[in-house]
This record gives sequence, structure tokens and C-alpha cells, in this order.
Amino acid sequence: MASAFLALLLLAALAGPLARRLHHHPAFVTGRDGRLSTSTALALAWTVILVWLLLTTLGYGLTAGGGVGWFRGEHGPLSSLTTVYLPLLGGPYVAMIAAKTVVGMRVENGSMAKPAAKPAASGRRPLRELIANDGGRTDLVDLQYVALSAVTMLYVVLFFLSDVGAGLPDLPSEIWALTGAPAGAYLVNKMAVRPNPVITDVTVSDGRLTVEGGGFTTPVLTVNDSPVPAEPDPLTGALTAPLPASVTPPFTVVVTARGLRSDPYRYEASQAS
Repeated sequence: MASAFLALLLLAALAGPLARRLHHHPAFVTGRDGRLSTSTALALAWTVILVWLLLTTLGYGLTAGGGVGWFRGEHGPLSSLTTVYLPLLGGPYVAMIAAKTVVGMRVENGSMAKPAAKPAASGRRPLRELIANDGGRTDLVDLQYVALSAVTMLYVVLFFLSDVGAGLPDLPSEIWALTGAPAGAYLVNKMAVRPNPVITDVTVSDGRLTVEGGGFTTPVLTVNDSPVPAEPDPLTGALTAPLPASVTPPFTVVVTARGLRSDPYRYEASQAS
């Protein structure tokens, strides 16, 4: 019991300051568009857990475990490191590196729009971005990647705490599939997603509507399913249009480009300037 308590204190000492740092300055886990990166966040989380497991095991072995001899042997406390834990860590890292490569290539050749996210007033990013697409709607692939990874992390942590003296939990080697398979689906989704236009913000000022985002190639702008004449800003790429007098907040804005529709953007009365 004391070993588990000390292990939890070490986990808090590792994860606490890092979580506070990322909460206020999340740039380390954001993508090129400024949004939280699912693959980067999960790879970082697995790194913290594996470092914690190794440090705790090292501390126990050099104190209660009796010294260096405790680490030796075919079934020592680190025997499952290469067969279970490195594959658990490898899947998220492969997904992170490959996803960054795929997204970068698609943005450069114009087959994906990655407009910059609207800066938050607090400088923080909402955690919902981990399971949402660029338009802010929940993405099923991202959701399953985060959910299965979180469950696997909880599984590893609880099994380790149940018997710290046994070293790394002797989990089934196939458990890597709980991170590897979702990571693969996440990567395929990045490769296959269509280049839909993305709306990041809508503002109204002096009777004119401004729609910010990306992927606005030969766009058709609709407000409450009614088309309005839109003009692209040559500097920012944003669309501007006169807001019909009959339209009052709340209303829904959609941009269609190359036959592909953006996710509907709901403009609320509280956003009016």
C-alpha cells in the first residue's frame, strides 16, 4: 500500500507540473494550425506514463527490492519492456510522425485545408479539440483513438499500482493493438479525409458578414440555406458578404467549394458586435 501511494506521488510530481504548463501554454502539443494535436498529446501522455513506470520500478528496486540483483533474471521487473511497453509507445509515435507528414504534404498540394484556429482569449486551447475536426464537430476516429488510449493507460496504471513490487505489469503482448489499431485508423483518416472547406469564425459588423477559414476555392456562401453574394479578401482569404436584412441571429452559415460543404457554423446572438 505504501509503495502504491509513493508511486502515485511520483506520478503527480511528473504529470502535475507538465499539465499546468500545457494548460497555460499548449503550443508544445498543438499542430501547425494552432489546435491541440491528438497524436502529439497521446504520444506525450504515453511517454510520461512509461517514464513514471521506469522511475518507480528503479526506485523500488534500489530500496525495498534489495538492489541491483532484483532487476536480473528472465522474469525480472523489466522483462515485458520490449515486448509490451515499447510497442504501446511506438504506435502513438508512428501515428504522430506520419500524420504530421501526411497533413503537411496535403496542405502543400492543396488537397487539405488547415486554417489557423481562432486564438483563445485565455491563451488556452479547449480539450475538446482532441476529439474534434477542424470545424469543431466531434470526429469519430479521433474520439475512438483518445478513448481507447485512455482506457489502456488506466489499465496499465491500475495494474501497476496493484503490485508495484512485481515491476512492470505482465500484460498480454497483444495489448499494443489497443493503441496500434486506433493509431492506424487515425492515420488512415488523415490520408483519406476530403478537402472540405473549413469555417473557423463568423463575425457581423455594420451589416456585413465575415467568414474566416480555409479551402474557399470558388466558394458558394449560404446563410440559413439561402445563397448570398460573397467576395474573398485577397489578403486573408476570408469571405465577406452583405447580411440579408431578414436574417437575425442565431443563423447558420455554410460554405460550399468544389462541390464539398463545410460543417455548418452556428452564429449566436451573443457573438454580435
